[in-house]
Amino acid sequence: MAAKTQDYTKMINEMMSSFPVDMNSFQDGFKSYASFGERMSKVVLDAAEKSTDISSKWTKETITKMGGVATVRDEPADYGKAMTDFASAQAEMTAETMAAFAEVAKQVQMETVELMMAAGKDMSEDMSAAAKKTSAEMSANAKKATNAAK
Repeated sequence: MAAKTQDYTKMINEMMSSFPVDMNSFQDGFKSYASFGERMSKVVLDAAEKSTDISSKWTKETITKMGGVATVRDEPADYGKAMTDFASAQAEMTAETMAAFAEVAKQVQMETVELMMAAGKDMSEDMSAAAKKTSAEMSANAKKATNAAK
């Protein structure tokens, strides 16, 4: 007579069914993460759009002001004045542009912190609910196993 081999697949399946895994908690977690990614992408894309607008405006104004420098002058001293006026205007535009970039960065930072705090709260609530549900299921299965053993 040949010895009968143990059916490990059946044994593993029975063991795994004793410890059920609620896939809904994984799906909820994935949905929360996807929602966070969507909101974070919106923040990033909005900042990129604003930054592009600021850069474009700065470039257009610089090109416009360069026209004044490239103009032919009657007196040599007028070229120096044109360069001085351009440099002064450029310094002012640079300060304004950097302030606008700083505002965009500040807004992104605030929105990111808000999103991270909300995501942390959501994930904490999801994990707590999943842990409670799993604990209840494990207790119920343990009671069933104890009652079956009696």
